[in-house]
Amino acid sequence: MTVRTSRTASFGLAAAVTRSTLVALRAKGLGEGWERKNHAGRTVDLYAAPATVAGAALAAARVRPAAGFAVLVAGVCGGYDDVVGAGDPRRGFRAHLSALREGEVTSGAVKLFGISAAGLVAGALLKERPLDKVLAGVVIAGAAHFVNLVDLRPGRAAGAVLALAVPGLVRRGPGAELAAATIGAAGAVLPDDLGERTMLGDAGAHALGAALGAAVVAGNGRAGLVAHAAAVVAAAVYGDRVSALARAL
Repeated sequence: MTVRTSRTASFGLAAAVTRSTLVALRAKGLGEGWERKNHAGRTVDLYAAPATVAGAALAAARVRPAAGFAVLVAGVCGGYDDVVGAGDPRRGFRAHLSALREGEVTSGAVKLFGISAAGLVAGALLKERPLDKVLAGVVIAGAAHFVNLVDLRPGRAAGAVLALAVPGLVRRGPGAELAAATIGAAGAVLPDDLGERTMLGDAGAHALGAALGAAVVAGNGRAGLVAHAAAVVAAAVYGDRVSALARAL
């Protein structure tokens, strides 16, 4: 299979599974529990969440099982927060870690540690050297959290993922294939997300972020991993400070 064919197959699988799942869930209608109010107060469905998780995880697993594992766990942990953490005003790592120190295990804490652990496991399987394994885990988990941070308005998370994943297509090997899978899943839900008919939720945003992180890991060596790890850590710190400021105002 040629490089172009492999990328096309990854893109097509992710897009087809994501889109067909979204359409099927919408046709079936799962009730009010799958509806949310968006930033403008409009009622939208949350079907893009499981659809994106399914499409991105399956296509990523086709390329590298470890990548599919990370995407799936990130989506499941995000989905847990979508359901259990709905209405919880606490935002940011500090708020959830503070609650944990007081003996309360919040859905945000479960998401934080679950996705971080999955990222480290996937990183250990995707890379050979010890330091690279750790850096890969940071990149995958950090990318998952970063995409969720930017998911504040319709289309922002999916659009950011598309913009960041496209450069990965110029690479060869699994990095390009994972980038194509990420693009396929994000592109399949972007029109409905922008049209305010659905939303990614934490599940979809984290799954896309983990897929993006896995693509970065598969396509980069030590120097690239260091640069991307520093970037996602900086984004996480900045995002946590913004969340703290928002709570104070």
